[in-house]
Amino acid sequence: MSTVQQTADPSDLGFDPSRLARIDDHFKKYVDDGRLPGWSLAVARDGEVAHVAHYGFADIESKKPLGEDAIFRIASMTKPICAVAAMILWEEGLFELKDHVYRFIPSFRDQKVFRSGSTTNPRLDHINEPMEMWHLFSHTAGLTYGFMHAHPVDTMYRNAGFEWGIPDKDLAGICDDLAALPLLFQPGAEWNYSMAIDVIGRVVEVLSGMKLGEFMKKRIFEPLGMTDTAFHCPEEKSDRLASAYALNPADRKAMRLPTPPLSTFHDPKAHMGGGGLVSTMSDYMKFAMMLRNGGELNGARILSPRTVQYMASNHLPGGADLSEYGRPLFAETAFDGVGFGLSMSVTIDPAKAKVPGSVGDYGWGGAYSTIFTVDPVEDLVYMFFTQLLPSSAHPIRPQFKQMVFQALVD
Repeated sequence: MSTVQQTADPSDLGFDPSRLARIDDHFKKYVDDGRLPGWSLAVARDGEVAHVAHYGFADIESKKPLGEDAIFRIASMTKPICAVAAMILWEEGLFELKDHVYRFIPSFRDQKVFRSGSTTNPRLDHINEPMEMWHLFSHTAGLTYGFMHAHPVDTMYRNAGFEWGIPDKDLAGICDDLAALPLLFQPGAEWNYSMAIDVIGRVVEVLSGMKLGEFMKKRIFEPLGMTDTAFHCPEEKSDRLASAYALNPADRKAMRLPTPPLSTFHDPKAHMGGGGLVSTMSDYMKFAMMLRNGGELNGARILSPRTVQYMASNHLPGGADLSEYGRPLFAETAFDGVGFGLSMSVTIDPAKAKVPGSVGDYGWGGAYSTIFTVDPVEDLVYMFFTQLLPSSAHPIRPQFKQMVFQALVD
């Protein structure tokens, strides 16, 4: 068990301490008026932690304070970790980004693409070109999420058991089920947030011969000292798991969700590459610092600096942003001025995004309103952890980013 500790005077890192305090004051209001249960945040620069704060409750009903070692459901912040796991194998030459997905998962060989019709009588086209690995990393594969509620294929996902939950199968079976569903579009034609990283997780299993979580533990968590990150929260740590909340549409406040269905205390049958990990802010700071350092932390090298840089490059064709290449649906990122790398959003135009930042900053968030960002230009790493569904409930992410930047005075 470890916690994030301030390691340097913020003034020495180019921050105004009184302006950093504004961040805390702003987000305290979210807890005080009931919009959030509690939160933890950290801001680092030049590899040193300038500011750490925790506020509110791990559980509102019992008034249990949010501890510095709180365990959070990180949902889609699992995705960058899964992508790193895959890129470890890529560095070992076990696949190429242009490899056909069916090379590793045969059921993806003869997919169909939805053209028109209904969920019960769809008209499908043959796939023009086979799905490639880079399509999965970049969410351009034509897959989707059942919770989108925007297209007949989304409904077909829900009918197959893919909405907020998944079928009771291992990852191999789940991917075969996904392969049997039609694609939203021809691979590479558009961007759509999807279960693509879950499929990458299965490729990791095929290539490594290990269950995804076991591979992550051996090649990422143990080398980095991420002792509290896993696909389940063991019973002995259950008292540290923050309770889950959702937005109550009636009053915009946090409403307690039933804990048992959302708190996994047993290893699940499927380790999903797109979500499902629990972690702490301390553990995720280690992961983010590894990326900031170009793939290494405290002597443990996970990836090459060139690989990290490559992952954090915009891989959308023509250098487009998501508003130009993506469908205007939900994602854990803004669309304007934002491109997409290998599992992470990448800022390409802060002015178009209307949120301060740097060209080339990258990161991702999770459904419970968590977020992390690495900014190579300003040499920043910053993250915000809470437990509120959905992440679109409040403008936490743009506000957090702008308030980190207003605190920089160097």
